[in-house]
Amino acid sequence: MKKSPWLIIEILGSLAALLLIILGALSYKLRRKDKGIEERRRMSFIFSLGVALVLPFLCYLCYLMGKKLKTKVQSVNNRKKLLKELASTLSHAPNFGRRRRKRKKGIGQDLKIFDFQTIEVATNNFSTENKVGEGGFGPVYKGKLVDGQEIAVKRLSSRSVQGIKEFKNEVKLIAKLQHTNLVKLLGCSLHGEERILVYEHMFNKSLDFFIFDSDRRKLLNWKKRFSIIEGIAQGLLYLHKYSRLKIIHRDLKANNILLDNEMNPKISDFGMARIFTANEPESNTTRIVGTHGYMSPEYIMNGIVSTKNDVYSFGVLLLEIVSSKKNSGIYHPERPLNLVGYAWQLWNDGKALELIDSEILDGPNSPAEVLRCIHVGLLCAQDQATDRPKMRKVVSMLTREAKPFPAPKQPAFFISDSSAEPGVSENKSKTCSVNEITISIMEPR
Repeated sequence: MKKSPWLIIEILGSLAALLLIILGALSYKLRRKDKGIEERRRMSFIFSLGVALVLPFLCYLCYLMGKKLKTKVQSVNNRKKLLKELASTLSHAPNFGRRRRKRKKGIGQDLKIFDFQTIEVATNNFSTENKVGEGGFGPVYKGKLVDGQEIAVKRLSSRSVQGIKEFKNEVKLIAKLQHTNLVKLLGCSLHGEERILVYEHMFNKSLDFFIFDSDRRKLLNWKKRFSIIEGIAQGLLYLHKYSRLKIIHRDLKANNILLDNEMNPKISDFGMARIFTANEPESNTTRIVGTHGYMSPEYIMNGIVSTKNDVYSFGVLLLEIVSSKKNSGIYHPERPLNLVGYAWQLWNDGKALELIDSEILDGPNSPAEVLRCIHVGLLCAQDQATDRPKMRKVVSMLTREAKPFPAPKQPAFFISDSSAEPGVSENKSKTCSVNEITISIMEPR
C-alpha cells in the first residue's frame, strides 16, 4: 500500500522542527556558559549551519504544500461543478456549504455518491483478480461492500473514447429509469480524475459470455433464450414508449445485455444513449457512436437517430441468440456474408432451420417458435427504417398476438470483399470497431 505524501511531509517537518529545537537549546547553553570568543564563534557556526540546512527544506515544504493545495482546490471545484450538474439526480450529494435543492420524489432516491476509499476496499484496490471485463467506458470489477452487498464497478479508463459527458449521461438516465429489464445503477464515485459507476452485481455476466462460447452456449436451451429475447424486447419497449424519457440506446449488443442469477436479461451501458422528446420521431447527429455490425445503415451513412436504430440492433441480436453466431463472421464459402445476410439467404432458400443452433431445441414446439423469431429478426434488420416494425409491434409478434406477419424485405447486409459498410469511405470504416468491446466513433460527411 503506498504511503501518503502528506505523511512523508509531516515526518520530515517533525525532524526539521526537532533539529531547530536542538540547535536552539545548544545555542542557549553556549550563551549561558559564555566561555569566551571561541564558544561564541562555535555557536554562530552551528546556528548558521542549521539555518542553511533547514531553510531550503522549509521553502521546498511550502512549495509542496502550495502545489498540493492548488490541486486539491481545483479537484474540489471540478467535483462541485459536476455534482451541481447531477444535483437533480443524486440523492446524497454534499452541499458544500449551500442549501440543498429540494428534489422530486421518486427520482434518484436511492442513488448516492460512494467514497473512493469504499470502492477501493470493495474491489481489493481494483485487483486483477476482481476484474470481470472491459467495455468502451473502461474496466469492470466485481466487489463487495462492508454490508455484504455485491456490486459491479465500472472505472473510466484514461484510454476510453468515452468521457465525462457519457459518465453524466449514464448517471442521469439510469437514475430516472426503473424496469425489471434494465440494469440498476446504485451510485457513482468521483475522486480527482476518477469517474466510477457502481451497479448491482450480475451473477451470470453478459449474454455474449454464453452464446458465443462452444461449451457455455449449451447451458441456454431455447426456453431460456426465448425468455431473454422477450426481456430485451420489453426493456426496449419501455425505453422507447413507457419511460419518463424517450430514450434511444444506440449501443445494443450482446455484451451490453447482463444476466442476473435467474438468467433474466438487463440492458446496460447507457453512456451513448440519446434522449428524445415525446413527439420527436427522429433527429440528426454528426457524432456516430456504436459497435460494428449492430448499427443501422441510415444511422451510419446519414447520422439519422430514431427508435428504428435500436430496432435494427435488436434484430441483429435476436439472430445471434438464435444461431449462437456473431454477426461479424463470414458465413458463405463463395462470397462474404455477415450473419444477417446469411439468414436472409437461408430464408429465401427455404432453409431457415439451418441457422438454428442445434443445441437449443428442447421441445416439439421449439422449431416453429425459433422460425418465428428468425422472421421477426429479419423484419427488424430490414434495410429501410420505415419497413422495420416498432418495438410495440415486435413484442406482439413475439407473443403471437400479431398475425399474419409481413414478408421480410432485403436486410441491410453487405456483399463485398471487406467488412466495411456501404457508403462509408475506407478511412472511416477503419475507425469502426470490429469487436464486441470498443465503442466506435465516426464523423460522417
